Amino acid sequence: MAKTIEVEFKGGRKAFYANPMEFPFIVGDEVVVEAEKGEDLGHVVNMGYLVDQRAGDRELPKIIRKPSREDLEKYQENAGLENQAFDDCRKRIDEHGLVMKLVDVEYQFDRNKITYYFTSEKRVDFRALVRELAGRYRTRIELRQIGVRDEARRIGGVGVCGRRLCCTTFLREFEPVVTQFAKEQNLALNPTKLSGACGRLMCCLLYERQFYAEALNKFPVIGTQIRTARGTGVLTKIDVFEESAVIRYANDEEEKIMLAELKPLMSGDMKKNRFGHKKNRKNRRKNQVDKP
Repeated sequence: MAKTIEVEFKGGRKAFYANPMEFPFIVGDEVVVEAEKGEDLGHVVNMGYLVDQRAGDRELPKIIRKPSREDLEKYQENAGLENQAFDDCRKRIDEHGLVMKLVDVEYQFDRNKITYYFTSEKRVDFRALVRELAGRYRTRIELRQIGVRDEARRIGGVGVCGRRLCCTTFLREFEPVVTQFAKEQNLALNPTKLSGACGRLMCCLLYERQFYAEALNKFPVIGTQIRTARGTGVLTKIDVFEESAVIRYANDEEEKIMLAELKPLMSGDMKKNRFGHKKNRKNRRKNQVDKP
């Protein structure tokens, strides 16, 4: 039996739980787990040796039981209550004139806590709103500010690739994505094409970066002069998937040449790591400065 189970809740929230009672589970099963001052219900998304390794030796909250029919009916009722709480809170936000966008509402399974997720460009004083909500629902209220990338994760959707958003499927942590990644991949710096559903640069620019680094290092840098049988031209385009390049000559004629044909024409300097050029120059300048 799996010692540790990874459980997912509404909005892609995931956590590890110990399985001391050794309940038999398969991926997709619902499960009732310990929560802060109560119980919560989610579904199993992962288990096995790798999950045990990732969870480590720290003390984990425990799995309480497999949900009963009544538990599942209550969970469905909570979904309806969340919709009502969302509409109610949005009206109160307007009444208070708060500059914030309500994204989602999540009931803890036992209804001992309601969490409101919102986005805002500035700090928001929502103390009066919290008091109203607590008086209305007679339970613990938490307002949690999230970023636009977390908003996309909670709402979900489909990317330009036609697949579900990466943040709703396999991405666990968000890492910074900068325009330099797009430049390294020879992409046009068009914000419309480079932005994801969240309005930020697409996460795939980050985890595809290594592939492009390895693929582009086989070619000279764009703008390099290449001498071929037709004369001297300039490298203007690279296709890493087809492993081809385009060379433009002085008369504006262009020639497509495959990487296998291009390699014999490359000098030693052309074969240096393009992603290490700036770093190497920087290190050389630093070494020159550090010399007595």
